[in-house]
Amino acid sequence: MHRITTALMGLLLSAAVLTAADANAGKAAYDKACKSCHGADGTPNSKIASMMKVEMRHLGSKEVQALSDAEHKAIITEGKGKMKPVKSVSGAAADDVVAYIRTLKQ
Repeated sequence: MHRITTALMGLLLSAAVLTAADANAGKAAYDKACKSCHGADGTPNSKIASMMKVEMRHLGSKEVQALSDAEHKAIITEGKGKMKPVKSVSGAAADDVVAYIRTLKQ
C-alpha cells in the first residue's frame, strides 16, 4: 500500500510540475501584449493612464498582488473597466503571464 501511495504522489507531483505556469514564457507574452501599457517592470505608462482617465497601479503593488491568480487571468482574458480583453493571451499563456506578474512583487 505504501508503494502505491508513494507512486501516486510522485505522479501527481510530476503532473503539477508539467502543468505549472512558466514565468519566463509569461515575460515573453507580457512583453508583446502588456508592456506598452503596464511598463517593462510593471510600472504603468502614465501617458496611457492619463489618456484613458484611469488610475493604473504598479503590477507589483500590494493591491495588485493581493488578487488571486484566477482574478488576474480573468482580467487578462475578459478585461476590466476600460481595459479590453487581451485576445492574443489566453489559456496557458495567460497562466504564464500571471506567473510573470507574480515576479514583479515589490
